[in-house]
Amino acid sequence: MKKLILIVLALFPLAVIGQSLPGLAPGQTPTNKPVLHGKNWMAITGKPLAATAGATIFQQGGNAVDAACAMLAATATMWDVLSWGGETQALIYHPGLKKVIAINAMGVAPTGAIVDFYKSKGMDYPPAYGPLAATTPGTPGGLMTMLAEYGSMSLEQVLKPAMQLAKGYPIEAQTANSIESGKERIKQWPYSKKIFLPHLGEDKEGPEAGEIFVQEDLFQTLQKLVNAEKEALANGKSRKEAIYAANDRFYRGDIGKEIVRGTQEQGGLFTEEDLANWKVKIEEPLSVNYKGIEVYKLQEWTQGPALLQSLNILENFDLKSMGYNSSEYIHTIYQAMNLAFADRDFYYSDPAFEPRSPIKGLLSKEYAKERAKLIKDKNDPTIKAGDPYPFQGGSNPFKSLLNNSDNSMAINNPGMPIQGPNDPFLQEFQSGTTSIQAADAEGWVVSVTPSGGWVPAVIAGNTGVGLSQRMQSFVLDEKLNPYNLPEPGKRPRVTLTPSLALKDGKPFLSFAVQGGDSQDQNLLQYFLNIVEFDMDVQEAAEAANINSYQMQSSFGAHEIKPGAMSLRDDTPTWIRAELMKKGYIMDFWPRTSGPINAIWFDWKHGSFWGGSSNYGDDYGIAW
Repeated sequence: MKKLILIVLALFPLAVIGQSLPGLAPGQTPTNKPVLHGKNWMAITGKPLAATAGATIFQQGGNAVDAACAMLAATATMWDVLSWGGETQALIYHPGLKKVIAINAMGVAPTGAIVDFYKSKGMDYPPAYGPLAATTPGTPGGLMTMLAEYGSMSLEQVLKPAMQLAKGYPIEAQTANSIESGKERIKQWPYSKKIFLPHLGEDKEGPEAGEIFVQEDLFQTLQKLVNAEKEALANGKSRKEAIYAANDRFYRGDIGKEIVRGTQEQGGLFTEEDLANWKVKIEEPLSVNYKGIEVYKLQEWTQGPALLQSLNILENFDLKSMGYNSSEYIHTIYQAMNLAFADRDFYYSDPAFEPRSPIKGLLSKEYAKERAKLIKDKNDPTIKAGDPYPFQGGSNPFKSLLNNSDNSMAINNPGMPIQGPNDPFLQEFQSGTTSIQAADAEGWVVSVTPSGGWVPAVIAGNTGVGLSQRMQSFVLDEKLNPYNLPEPGKRPRVTLTPSLALKDGKPFLSFAVQGGDSQDQNLLQYFLNIVEFDMDVQEAAEAANINSYQMQSSFGAHEIKPGAMSLRDDTPTWIRAELMKKGYIMDFWPRTSGPINAIWFDWKHGSFWGGSSNYGDDYGIAW
C-alpha cells in the first residue's frame, strides 16, 4: 500500500485537507482546516488511508460510485467504527437520470428474533453487543449493488486497496485503544480474540498504535469475492453479472455458510435462508423543499426524515433575524428537533412491514405548522409525538397508545446533565460510524453513512467479518414505538442518515456525519449554517452546534434526558443565563459539530468545495 500511496502523491499534486496556513485575507473567517477545492473529483471519508483509496480509484479512471465503494471497503477493513458485517445506506445523484436514488443495504432481524424471544431472556431491549445484537450483513451487498448498477470498474479494482489493508496496515491509536478497552468482551468470542488480541497474556493484549494489523481471514474472504467475479467473466458474463456472482457467493455460497456456522456456534440466530433471502433495496428517497432547496433523505427506516420534519417546522420562523446561536435561535432549533424526534421515536420503522409509518402526514407542511404552534417560551420536557394521520386522510391505529405513550417517560436520571465525556449515556447516544462523500466531473454524487460491526465486534467464524450490533435499535415495548418491534426479516429503525440537496435541479450540497442520534441534529444545523447564515462548507463544519438529549437514545437502554443540552465552551455567559431561564440543563465542550464531511457545488466556477470537520480523523483529497 505504501508504494501505491507514494505513486499517487508523487505524480499528482493533490489538494489535501490539512491544517490551514497563516495569512488570512481581510475579513476571512479562520478555520482549523482550509476548504478543499477540486475540479475533476473529490473523495472525503473517515480515515486518511481510506480517502487515499478513493483518490487512487479516481486516478485510475473510476467515477464517484467506484471511489465511494473503494472508500467503503477500506473503512470497513480499517474498523472505522464499522466492519464488513455492518450496514450501508447511501444517496446517489444520477446525472443521466437527473435524480437522487436511495440505497437500502440495512440488514434484517434473523429468524427467531421476536419480542418474546428477547423478553424470555429477561431483556428490556435487544442487547448492545454479542451475536444476538446482530442483523444480517448488509455492507457487502450494498457495495456490490452500488458498483454493479452505477459504477464503471470491476470489483477486483475497487477491492484492491482494502485487500492490501487486510494484508496489513499500521493501525491508528483510536482503533487500537478501542480494542484494548473492549478486550474483556472480545475474549468471549473465539474468532474475535484470534484477530483483535495478538498479544494475549501481555499487559497490552491488543495491537499497539502503528503496529501492522493483519487480517488474513478477511483477506481470504475478499479474495473469494474477486475469484467469483473472475470466474463469471471467464464464462462470458458481463461486468454487472460478474459482480452479482460475487454477491451470490457471499450470501448464498461458501462465505455465507461459514458466516452462519460461525454465528450460530457463538449463540446467534442467523440461518442460511436469512442470508439467501436478503436483498439490497433501491428506493425512492424522501424530500422536502426548504426555501427553494430540495433536501433528500432515506426513508423512515432511518431517522433521516426527522431532519426533513425539522426543516418544515423551522420554515415557520425567521431564523436569520434571530441571529446565529442567539438564545432565541438555539431554543427554536431545540424545540423543533424535540417535536420531530418525538415523532421519530413513536412512528419511524421499516415501511415494508404493516402497519406502515404515516410518513406522508409526518412530512406535510400543514402538520409542521401545527407542530410549530407548540413551541413556547420555555422548554417542554413532556412533549410527545403528534398525530399526523389526519394530514394524510387516515385515522391513527394507535391512538390509545399515543395518548398513553411512554415516549416522554422513558427517563433515567431526569434533569441530569451529561456527566463528562465518559458518561455511558453519551457514549451510547453518540455511537460513531463513518461517512463517505464523493463527486466527479461527470455529475455523479455519492453520500454514504455506513456503520455496524464496531469494536468490540463478534467475528463470524473464519471469515474475518465483524457482525452488526443494530438489533438494539428495535424496541420491545409497543408503548415506545408500536411500529418498530422486531420481526424476522424486518429492518430496525436506525440513526444512519446521509444527505443530498439539489437547487435548480442540480446538486447543491452532499453532506453526512457520524454520531448516532446526534447525526440529524448536526446535519440540520450544518445545512442552516450554509443556507441561512452564508457560511462556506468548511466554516459550517467547524461552527458551534448544540446537541439535544430530549429524545430516546437508539442504543442501550434508550434513555432520554429532557432539557439536557451540550453547547460549545465559548458560548457567552448571557446566552447561558437566558437558556437556563428557559429550562435547559447545559454542559459545554470544546467541539460540538461532530465529524461532518461535505461537498458544496460551485456551479458559477464549475468546481467543488469540500469540508471536513476538525473533529476526528476525517480526511479529504481532491483534484
